[in-house]
Amino acid sequence: MTEELTMIYDDFKVSNSKTINHFETELVKIRAGKASPAMLGGVMVDYYGSMTPLQQVANVNTSDARTILVQPWEKAMLNEIARGIINSNLGLNPQNNGEQLIITVPPLTEERRRELVKRAKVEAENAKVGVRNNRKDSIDMIKELKNDGLSEDLAKGAEEEVQKITNGAIKKIDELVEIKEKDIMTV
Repeated sequence: MTEELTMIYDDFKVSNSKTINHFETELVKIRAGKASPAMLGGVMVDYYGSMTPLQQVANVNTSDARTILVQPWEKAMLNEIARGIINSNLGLNPQNNGEQLIITVPPLTEERRRELVKRAKVEAENAKVGVRNNRKDSIDMIKELKNDGLSEDLAKGAEEEVQKITNGAIKKIDELVEIKEKDIMTV
């Protein structure tokens, strides 16, 4: 029975790790006033009739802390890429110089910073819900083992271990959102 419990713990840790990795990916998409290629991570471009991620039709780099350069692999795609960036509602306005798109990232206003912090906290809450769902799945598995003959004491200990892992994951999420909040609010 203890190897089944170990498997449950390992699966739970892996699930939490995936949840936290997804949360970190979402945090990267929330801009903090500095230019980053990840800001354009969700931009889709109409590539000859099919919606394609920007990274598959162009090279995205930063030249400095305020500028993103988008170099398409085909010059004919410049206008489609610009349209995709504008339609993504990121508040960015690409400038076309005939060779590449130059995006100047505007400095954030105080109000916009507060909105971004709220968005980061919403993403954190979503990640916590994911961890809690993982916990529920693990506890259900433990209860199943209990029905199959796992002793009451072992089941109680296993549930406490799952809660300890949950607390660690939630603490990690809180730390990540706190770091992001400081990053956003720093002028």
